Amino acid sequence: MQNFDTVLIANRGEIACRIIRSAQKSGLRTVAVYSEADRGAPHTQLADEAICIGAGPSAQSYLLGDRIIEAAQKSGAQAIHPGYGFLSENAGFAEAVEAAGLVFVGPDARSIRLMGDKAAAKIRMIEAGVPCVPGYQEADQSDETLIAAAQKIGFPVMVKATAGGGGRGMRLVHEALALPDALGNARSEAVNAFGDGTLILERAVVAPRHVEVQVFADTHGNVIHLGERDCSVQRRHQKVVEEAPCPVMTPQLRARMGAAAVEAARAINYRGAGTVEFLLDAAQNFYFLEMNTRLQVEHPVTEMVTGLDLVEMQFQVAAGQPLAVAQDDIALNGHAIEVRLYAEDPANDFLPATGRIAAWHVPAAEGIRVDSGVVAGQDISPFYDPMVAKVIAWAPTRDAARLSLIASLRKTRFFGPASNLPFLIDILERPVFAQGEATTAFIADEFGESGFAQAQAGTDLFAVAAVLDFLAHHRAAVDLAIDVPAELVNWGSTGTLANSIDLSSDGETQRITIRATASAAYAVTLGGVTHDIDVLAQDRDAIRLRIDTRQRDILFARTAPNTWQLGTGRAIHTFERHIPGEEDTDMSGQDGIVRSPMHGVLIELCVEEGQEVAVGTRLAVVEAMKMQHDVRAAVAGQVARIAATTGAQVADGALLVEITPQA
Repeated sequence: MQNFDTVLIANRGEIACRIIRSAQKSGLRTVAVYSEADRGAPHTQLADEAICIGAGPSAQSYLLGDRIIEAAQKSGAQAIHPGYGFLSENAGFAEAVEAAGLVFVGPDARSIRLMGDKAAAKIRMIEAGVPCVPGYQEADQSDETLIAAAQKIGFPVMVKATAGGGGRGMRLVHEALALPDALGNARSEAVNAFGDGTLILERAVVAPRHVEVQVFADTHGNVIHLGERDCSVQRRHQKVVEEAPCPVMTPQLRARMGAAAVEAARAINYRGAGTVEFLLDAAQNFYFLEMNTRLQVEHPVTEMVTGLDLVEMQFQVAAGQPLAVAQDDIALNGHAIEVRLYAEDPANDFLPATGRIAAWHVPAAEGIRVDSGVVAGQDISPFYDPMVAKVIAWAPTRDAARLSLIASLRKTRFFGPASNLPFLIDILERPVFAQGEATTAFIADEFGESGFAQAQAGTDLFAVAAVLDFLAHHRAAVDLAIDVPAELVNWGSTGTLANSIDLSSDGETQRITIRATASAAYAVTLGGVTHDIDVLAQDRDAIRLRIDTRQRDILFARTAPNTWQLGTGRAIHTFERHIPGEEDTDMSGQDGIVRSPMHGVLIELCVEEGQEVAVGTRLAVVEAMKMQHDVRAAVAGQVARIAATTGAQVADGALLVEITPQA
């Protein structure tokens, strides 16, 4: 037995908050760590103690294992829970924790190291009789050998980095001519992300389901599985929607996959919570993909259908206790679906978004769980993963869970930075998803090359934004006009005064005239159309109106003095009031001035001063929140100046390159 009463959580955000809650429920004292960028963040407030471990960038804080161990020793913690992400699958960190005499709440370093190497892991699984995709996982990494192996495997093939995960260092190659470039790009990305460019090849299983099995093992020889999760809805190999159980699972298939997952864990003498991931084809053949030696982001759906607390189980196993449940005790009840809410802009190639959260709230509802680590008023930092919350719905049936989740998301307030909230609702409403037919090709098939495109705001929403702006200025005028009765504001000798404003949204600007026609009633004219609007009720972030003959509920937030965001339950639109004399900065690059599209790290400069470039030439690569974005030339010309340095942090809009356009 390894008794401990204090645990340090070596993570941040929703991950840390979720682990802290289970730890405290288990009677453990909790210690949080934080970077300067996370000072005062919710996870630091929730823990019993919080210790600063460095600057904002994760390489200067959350990835510094020695500082985390030092914080544990300073606080009196006897155990460290790594969460998921950061150092959770770092074998060296696990070794250092145990060498310091602390308990690592996770598997031993040997298991982490073995399963973190995709080539070695696959070889071990083949030896254990776990079904694997045919491929190449040998030591010879020359392009010639890899190309020859791909020809033998047959196209399409998947190129994968042996280290890391999350889709980085991964390329799907459909034909031999594209393979050399794919090898070079995957190797380069893997070196930048993981410091290891070793690759493996696998035969691509076309449009499979991504199904993973949750396993648990203790130090007494007990290994069980807790059923499966379907994580097929992915974008760029990053999971977006997860559910349990898998919609096409049968008892017989579950038994086979579960047995294979348990055997995978036994083969490496595993300890604690782990996830064995498989590809499942249309004929119900399944193949080992990889094993994640940690708790998964999507573990809540398993908790909701099993009734188990997986973090509590982790603490029990780490303390040397046997599993409190046996395989025969595991029963799946109902259905759970989880979506990941990201601070990103779906209409702009899903670029990560930063900024202050103006409003954040998911109304309480039966069967709805929210795992979050942010609050309104908090800034979304450029230093970390863009996921800000997970919203999970449970119900007795899959469709009831789906509809409940849609209803909850429609009422969710997330204003400030751009988010994928409308994208998530769109996914859940698609017939293919509703029928349980989504595969890993779902997003590409449903949204195509153009990706997610939100419809532009109609004149009715422009009118609503104008009314909100009018009411805000009306209240301000009443507050200032101490000696003027409220009913006389906006009135003149000839009756009500007409107010005109210019509002812009999605590149469209409208001149709008608004006139009060009665108490809480307005005539709003724009683009040759007049909308009659009655305000029926209003609170801090929601307004109920009758627009012409239709009653509607609109969520809103004033995110800046002249900026409003409106949520319709299907879309979020931003409206900016135009102030005469203010000009927007041209960020398009058409003048040869090339700026960073987001906060991040400049990981690569692809051109030199004096170099001739064409339209579309790759100039630089900026990385933020696990996402790499190519910066390309908008004009042809000559590179006149390189204004940034590789490896440097760059702000959104920072000058990167100057191009002298061709005459």
